[in-house]
Amino acid sequence: MEAYKERMVNEYKELKERTDKLCHMLDRLLNNDLDFVPSCSFELLESQFRVMKAYLNILEQRAKIEGIEL
Repeated sequence: MEAYKERMVNEYKELKERTDKLCHMLDRLLNNDLDFVPSCSFELLESQFRVMKAYLNILEQRAKIEGIEL
């Protein structure tokens, strides 16, 4: 696999993992099940999550166009 394709796959995997973790944290925050109080507001964290999801979508679309299996 070409180097740029490998970097894209790695970027996607890392972003997917971080997005999933943030989603889990937001769910726990909504259920008052976190063992800490975040410094940032729920709204800011939710905005970050939405942007991360949008970027994942962009990477998925590029991968499809370029024939890269994620």
